Amino acid sequence: MRPTFIAEVKTMSPFGFRSGRTWDDLFSLADSVGDVISIHTDPLWGGSFDLIRKANVLTKKPILAKGIHATDEEVQEAIRAGATYVLVVGRWPMVNSIQCWIEPLTVREMRGYDPAATMVWNSRDLTTGGRKMETFDDARAAWDGRLIQASYIAAVGDVHPEADGFIVGEHLEKSAPLEDKK
Repeated sequence: MRPTFIAEVKTMSPFGFRSGRTWDDLFSLADSVGDVISIHTDPLWGGSFDLIRKANVLTKKPILAKGIHATDEEVQEAIRAGATYVLVVGRWPMVNSIQCWIEPLTVREMRGYDPAATMVWNSRDLTTGGRKMETFDDARAAWDGRLIQASYIAAVGDVHPEADGFIVGEHLEKSAPLEDKK
């Protein structure tokens, strides 16, 4: 089975990335190649809940609200805005958990979550912007369930063969049709 391609609309990041394209251009590209469209809600990544609302009008594809979502209220706001799924970093939400994809900060954290959850292994350390020491292989060894790969994906060869899905944002333009290369 082919992994799910989550195409991220990413205009910027707090780690120095700036896209030369508009949100609308990146959305159009993401919508044309992705199975799921990832829209940032955090302003540090150029996002907002209003962009989830906008995307919800522009596509029939599932939408992942990408952000830290540190509170359950933020999870609920993302759902109200039209997100199909909500990325939650470093915690298990008490609301809408069936729609949440969990991004643990460490592999050890993965052992404490519901085995039916979708996990996102982000190779980027969100405190430094650098690469984590723990790898996707480490995450896969700790998690038997659905596991999505994120960060440092610039070409089809960067997608781990055991990934159930992958998120491409910063490199979407140059790797966009990863779909055609599979």
